Amino acid sequence: MEVPLRATSGPVIERQGDLAAILTNLEPGTIFFIDEIHRLNRVVEEVLYGAMEDFTLDIIIGEGPGARTVKIDLPHFTLVGATTRAGLLTSPLRERFGIQFRLNFYDPEELKTIILRAASLLGMK
Repeated sequence: MEVPLRATSGPVIERQGDLAAILTNLEPGTIFFIDEIHRLNRVVEEVLYGAMEDFTLDIIIGEGPGARTVKIDLPHFTLVGATTRAGLLTSPLRERFGIQFRLNFYDPEELKTIILRAASLLGMK
């Protein structure tokens, strides 16, 4: 695949502004990978919803009665989230993913095949 990849982890994205900075700097077609997505702050997670649904970002400027919302169009991207704790994902976040996969651990025979192939490629016996 000849597309850019931007990888981060859930705990690193602490504030809405952190996520906004990443999303607004993605190139069109980028694969945006969030490891440990279950550890996203709930407020940050809500910012992600608009980006996932319609590739927009709503930013609130100001405070109180003078506050206003600005909608920013984002480049189209593919979001991939990984977690070992799927039960900790909120329903709204989980439901916004079009495809969900569960990957199982390799069994010993599969691990043996992988190791033997890697050893062969490295010229090892």
